Amino acid sequence: MKLKDIAEALHFYKATSNLDDIEITGIEMDSRKVKRGNLFVCIAGFTVDGHDYVNDAIERGASAIIGERSIDVVVPVIIVNDSSRALALVSNKYYDYPTNKLKLIGVTGTNGKTTVTHLLKEIFSRHDQKTGLIGTIQMEMDNEVFNVKNTTPDSLFLQKSFDEMINRDIQSVFMEVSSHALDLGRVFGCDFDIAVFTNLTQDHLDYHDTMDDYLRAKSLLFSQLGNSYDGKRPKFAVINLDDQHSPFLIKSTPQPVITYGIDSSADVTASNIKLDASGSEFILNTMDGDVLIRSKLMGKFSIYNMLAATATAICADIPLETIKSALESTTGVNGRFEPVVLGQSFGVIVDYAHTSDSLENVLTTVRSFAKGNIYVVVGCGGDRDRKKRPLMAGVATKYADTAIFTSDNPRSEDPAAIVDDMVMGIGKDNYLITLNRKDAIDLAISMAQKDDIVLIAGKGHETYQIIGEKVIDFDDRKVASEAIRNKFDKEI
Repeated sequence: MKLKDIAEALHFYKATSNLDDIEITGIEMDSRKVKRGNLFVCIAGFTVDGHDYVNDAIERGASAIIGERSIDVVVPVIIVNDSSRALALVSNKYYDYPTNKLKLIGVTGTNGKTTVTHLLKEIFSRHDQKTGLIGTIQMEMDNEVFNVKNTTPDSLFLQKSFDEMINRDIQSVFMEVSSHALDLGRVFGCDFDIAVFTNLTQDHLDYHDTMDDYLRAKSLLFSQLGNSYDGKRPKFAVINLDDQHSPFLIKSTPQPVITYGIDSSADVTASNIKLDASGSEFILNTMDGDVLIRSKLMGKFSIYNMLAATATAICADIPLETIKSALESTTGVNGRFEPVVLGQSFGVIVDYAHTSDSLENVLTTVRSFAKGNIYVVVGCGGDRDRKKRPLMAGVATKYADTAIFTSDNPRSEDPAAIVDDMVMGIGKDNYLITLNRKDAIDLAISMAQKDDIVLIAGKGHETYQIIGEKVIDFDDRKVASEAIRNKFDKEI
């Protein structure tokens, strides 16, 4: 594509030379990935500034630069006020506005995003649609799996990925949309058809400072659904009416709203709920009728996730019979209330719960079916919201018989200092401190007896641990499995 045609998407810019005859072969924001003929966009990030790598990009073959200031180089420079916005604009233009050709569903909220997107993938796949998914765990294109770096990647990666999905004839895409992504403009240019809100509890206050700002960021997904109505491509907002923040989010969009909930008079609800260690059973009440659901997913929080997915699927005109079939066949998501079973007489569950609310949800679910003692292994991430640390510890000691506080991803912080923050002000003494996470898991499993439950919380699907600047291999599920085997060997 000609650089001049790409630049038309920017509308307002200054150029250091004529753009007419320059052919662009691709767009990059990482100088290390630049190839001959590429357009390099300088992004000023938290730790590095792309403007400092312009010469490296040119040496690798960049034909033009987009930046926020004048740069003395031999190739044309397009100067803009905001290169992040410019990246979204030129990426959309270069890939021919791919989300205009897809049904794009965005899911935001503190907890439940991953499970809801996976439930939607199952439902839409059963409706004979080819699907794509972008989330915390991975990106999927028609069941082919790719790694992703952030919960919601940058605008360039997204538009490039959407274009690839179109080339694969994918029809519907489900994306986890984080508050960071919304606030930083990573989803600029994404034309969402349905926006879904799960819940809002304390998290990410290292970034947002206040809960009001966190809520504001989440609300952007709903306001960005647009202000006009298109009969050929209707848009919808799906909102958890049981969450106290729902009125604010409902006011944030002019689009039709469909609500779900258990305790409120919502459009999609659950009644006659029965929960046990085998899963959940409830009557799914919808505007399209009522059906009995017997699901392998455990806990009240799982019912909320199923209600969110149901309301979304109804917006997409998917029959209730298809929704029922998908919900009843789904066994869960990696690292979300995932059991580790090697024939032991006690339960071991790995879960991603990393907020006080999600940890409470999981522990109350465990408490509802536990016959013996409950042990929870939990820590808090370093360089992240310090205010939630005592809240996490308070929930752990309230609902578990014994809490073992340990490291999560300490990053640049001292794990001991993180745990000190956690235990500050706790009124109960039913906790132990074992800073090494492997040792903490080993300890919990060594203590567990018949009918006890060990919950290993915080990392879920993650297969690494970040200590300082090092990323080491660490999978709670594998560590737990090894600890169970070692316990068997000792008992034998």
